[in-house]
Amino acid sequence: MVSSVLKKVLFGLLFLFLSPAAVSGSVEPGLLWKIEGRGQNTSYLLGTIHSEDARVLDYSEQLLSALSASPVFAMELVPNLPTLMELTQLMHYQDSTRLEQVTGAKLFAKISARLAAYGIPASMVSNMKPWAAAMTLSVPPPETGMFMDFSLSLRAAGQGARVTALETLQEQVGFLEGMDLEDQLFLLRQAVDEADQMDQQYEQMLDAYLSRDLNRLQEAANQQMATTSKRLADYFQTVGIDQRNEQMLERLLPLLKDGGVFVAIGALHLPGDKGLIRLLRRSGYQLSAIH
Repeated sequence: MVSSVLKKVLFGLLFLFLSPAAVSGSVEPGLLWKIEGRGQNTSYLLGTIHSEDARVLDYSEQLLSALSASPVFAMELVPNLPTLMELTQLMHYQDSTRLEQVTGAKLFAKISARLAAYGIPASMVSNMKPWAAAMTLSVPPPETGMFMDFSLSLRAAGQGARVTALETLQEQVGFLEGMDLEDQLFLLRQAVDEADQMDQQYEQMLDAYLSRDLNRLQEAANQQMATTSKRLADYFQTVGIDQRNEQMLERLLPLLKDGGVFVAIGALHLPGDKGLIRLLRRSGYQLSAIH
């Protein structure tokens, strides 16, 4: 039961880094990119969406071929049991603080009712941190748990690839913990108030992703982020996207020296002047979309 609940929270957290970030700068259409240069073996970069939709999991022959040819699989976070158990510590207050004290009784009652649909018991909701509750409510309740990132990592591991993370859980949670409490509560209220629109917003992002057009996906994300304050939007852009892209690039470059790396990260980390496509090109690599 606990593992199931934690997976729901983890993937809600992961989806955050796809959906709300407003990025700038157009890029050629394509989700799967070939990385070449410096004489090393070919590597690949895939923009993912944290979805369990069957259309997303219907992988192309080109994608499967690239995956099978790559002895290293790199992703944002490896969703293994140690990560899930560590997350349960980070997403809950470890002192006497209770969520109801932070939100007030009226909002807390709505939060508890919404999270009950995710199979999260009241005992876990009572000491959840605001960002953790907001992230859980930011996506529809999972059905199978076989999200794209998880599915690809299982395939890669099953083929003998080494699965590695480009970030740590503390770094991702640190970004969330770094938000002002006021902003955390804003996201939480928004998640509660817009719960009835969530499916529609999710489908909008999914349709944009299935078009394989990063620019359209970016526009859909910008529309959803337009409902937040400029200060919060800037924080997501600078800390949630730009700084994380630089950090992932730093850890990715040593892996790319020998080539043979399949990189799978949230699609909105790819476009933009500070997106990974341009960062890799500035690092001397040639990137071309595989259609």
